[in-house]
Amino acid sequence: MKLKMTLAALVLGFLPGMAAASCGWNKEVTANACAEGQVYDSESGSCITPATS
Repeated sequence: MKLKMTLAALVLGFLPGMAAASCGWNKEVTANACAEGQVYDSESGSCITPATS
């Protein structure tokens, strides 16, 4: 019983850290994140400066 409680406490102690670490893994860029004068390029998944002609 004491071993089960210790393991449960360890797991519950690590959960917030694991949740916080996983938040930074998804670094998708969207059109809202582009700087002024740039547009979102869905092919490259980044912001680019449009070519002028």
